[in-house]
Amino acid sequence: MTEGDEAEPVAEDAGPPREGAGPMAEATTSAGEDPPALRRVMGPKLLLLFIIGDILGTGIYALVGQVAEEVGGAAWLPFLVAFAVAMVTAFSYLELVTKYPAAAGAALYAHKAFGIHFLTFMVTFVVMCSGITSASTASRAFASNLNEGFGLDLGNGGIVLIALAFMVLVAAVNFRGVGESVKVNVVLTLVELSGLLLVILIGVFAIAGGNADWGRVIAFDTPEDKGVFLAVTSATSLAFFAMVGFEDSVNMAEECHEPRRIFPKIMITGLTITGIIYVLVAICAVALVPVGPLAASETPLVEVVRAGAPGIPADAVLPFISMFAVANSALINMLMASRLLYGMANQAVLPKQLARVHPFRRTPWVAIIFTTLISFALITYVSLDDDSDVVSALGGTTSLLLLAVFTIVNIAVLVLRRDRVDADHFRAPPGLPVVGVITSAYLVLPFSGRDAIQYELAGLLLLLGLVLYGITLLLNRRLGVRTSTLDPAELDG
Repeated sequence: MTEGDEAEPVAEDAGPPREGAGPMAEATTSAGEDPPALRRVMGPKLLLLFIIGDILGTGIYALVGQVAEEVGGAAWLPFLVAFAVAMVTAFSYLELVTKYPAAAGAALYAHKAFGIHFLTFMVTFVVMCSGITSASTASRAFASNLNEGFGLDLGNGGIVLIALAFMVLVAAVNFRGVGESVKVNVVLTLVELSGLLLVILIGVFAIAGGNADWGRVIAFDTPEDKGVFLAVTSATSLAFFAMVGFEDSVNMAEECHEPRRIFPKIMITGLTITGIIYVLVAICAVALVPVGPLAASETPLVEVVRAGAPGIPADAVLPFISMFAVANSALINMLMASRLLYGMANQAVLPKQLARVHPFRRTPWVAIIFTTLISFALITYVSLDDDSDVVSALGGTTSLLLLAVFTIVNIAVLVLRRDRVDADHFRAPPGLPVVGVITSAYLVLPFSGRDAIQYELAGLLLLLGLVLYGITLLLNRRLGVRTSTLDPAELDG
């Protein structure tokens, strides 16, 4: 909060101020008193379910076909490579979260490593944008599954309208004030997991009954303009969208019992479980459904269930499970995005109007509207491009943004190794952060085989961040308001 400003009301589900949270904490506690800390409610089991639930979702439900289109029947390989890249970066996150067990994530690590406030702002803004692109991807997947589940034939225009209406619904729930609950997350995770286990179970029975084509599983069928290596890296950059989410768990560090002790084992276990599930789902998908129909479908797992169990109405259930899974992803990501936007505006590094809180609902209503409008623009913009697949364009943009953040996080690990802390902490194996920098940076660069639309969308979002930052500087200068330094500890209230 800047000097001379009146205290803004705090969003209801932002939670209590964190220890040492600076000006916002001072505004809510008596002089000389320490602000209350977050309640430590998560043990190993709840943290494991949180990590698995955060990773599972839109990516695997919607993108198996697009990944197969890039590499052919060997669609499991990009998911395996994406798992390996995610695991390398997870080791860097583990070193940082056990060294600095605070709930601010990549913004905190960049802030401590480089101390450049503009860089901290851009990292935070990029993480926020990745939440919006992820939710936009989920909205398209939701609309496609609704269209399939109810047997409609709406066409692209109708699906776009449903996707936009879905984002309005997400915004309404967000405005009403949905506090994140680990108990609810357990239920949602089990529902998401049930859909994928259903696909694997049906796939195993179909394969055991001789109804699968194992030749497709090891066949590479790449586009004419790409060799095998480029096709695999291109597909990996898309499959990586299915692996993101593990990085969000570091924001729960202050709400975990003994985070330094439990985080390493639990994060590695959660990533491994999801990686195995993804590889098995991809193998079942390509073994049961030819690549062409799989890639052409916006509900690829429904096609897998239909092919593997034609006499069982499982394909009538899976679209609704998929809708539930992607709806959960959209809500979580839009909650995160609106709160990050609120936090940046509340620190006067974005226009203060974005930090307004509704007097009755106590939620950041302007930030909710603004992030929802961005999602509208993304969904509409990509849908108007006949040459782009909406889900792969938005999902690929999400992975592009987060891989850029992961590159910075891996560099931050190396920089912060000179910073000694008193407590014991996890240490990534020697050289692994360097591998993380190289692999993450490579998957960001154009020669990894990414579609141009992903760079176009990411560039537009970064330009928006720069414009908002510039407008804020001009407004603050005109009003005589000192632009606050960005404190990652305050971003989500």
